[in-house]
Amino acid sequence: MTTVRIVLSHHNRPARAPDGSDVLDWRLHQRLIVLADTVPTKDGGHRAVPLWLRVWGDKELLSRLGRPAADTEMASGLLETAARLLRTAGTAVSAVDIEPASDDVPELRWDTVTARVGLATATGTRPFTVSAKYGLALAAVTGAPVRVADTVMDRLAVPVPGEDVLAPFLPPADTRPPGRPRRERRFEPRNMAFTDGLDYWELVGSFSGAGQPAGQDYSCTAADQSAVLAATVPEPDGSAVLVQTIYADDYRGAAVTFRGQLRATGMAGQAGLQLAVSGPADDQRPRASLTGPGSGDWTWHEVTVPVPGEATTIRFGISLTGHGRIELRGAELTRARPGTPE
Repeated sequence: MTTVRIVLSHHNRPARAPDGSDVLDWRLHQRLIVLADTVPTKDGGHRAVPLWLRVWGDKELLSRLGRPAADTEMASGLLETAARLLRTAGTAVSAVDIEPASDDVPELRWDTVTARVGLATATGTRPFTVSAKYGLALAAVTGAPVRVADTVMDRLAVPVPGEDVLAPFLPPADTRPPGRPRRERRFEPRNMAFTDGLDYWELVGSFSGAGQPAGQDYSCTAADQSAVLAATVPEPDGSAVLVQTIYADDYRGAAVTFRGQLRATGMAGQAGLQLAVSGPADDQRPRASLTGPGSGDWTWHEVTVPVPGEATTIRFGISLTGHGRIELRGAELTRARPGTPE
């Protein structure tokens, strides 16, 4: 077995519509995770294998992958609580092994792999199988090693000459010229004209009473430098938002304006711009410029919100509740002009 480290990417793999354009759909939307060996090769590089995990409402699990093991004595998250209960019962997570469904899977994906979690007890190690996403998150919380079979690494891993193990798996739009430092893309808006399809954007939604993502009733496509958020069923449940998230560092203490042209058609509910600022205590301050049924004409809308000094992230995009569709083009996120009402 090869011990690997988890490298979380913020690159999404959109599905493809029949016409070849990008489409975000809750049932297909996937996030890139890279599993890289912890021991460098003889030339100082690494071997890395991509793993595509389905987003589908488990954003807490995905975000946990990018953080170090927590102090589970004080943390109150579900994963930390589970780890604390295991430890109290005298059980530790010894390792998490990523296991393909068969020896010939073409790639590691949410539907082709599982996680085999080893539980070390007083009577020996007992394995149990969970989803890859949950297994990796559990490893991140407990600090347990993550392993991949040597045969899988030999067949699917890509050699990486340096330390940037994400580089071989990101699209050309994410690369930087040699010698130029890469700026973390989450600090600035990206792909606002949708020239790179739906990269940097994600489709999120509310949840139904049965606990299933209501967002599965909506999808989003990108074409002609605009994005279209639309209901996929006659009576969609809940609501959906096409959103991009960036860190708020560059805007703290000021106000931020999100603006763009909207065109709404066939609507029965509400749709419009969505802008929210989050703080360390999950203090959401949502603001939206809502439209009615829509006339089918492009109309400029904008919304402004203050960014306090303790703000952590800014989320902006378009929202839709009910059937119909809303289109966005000419999107801009800027510091608010002096005198702009908040």
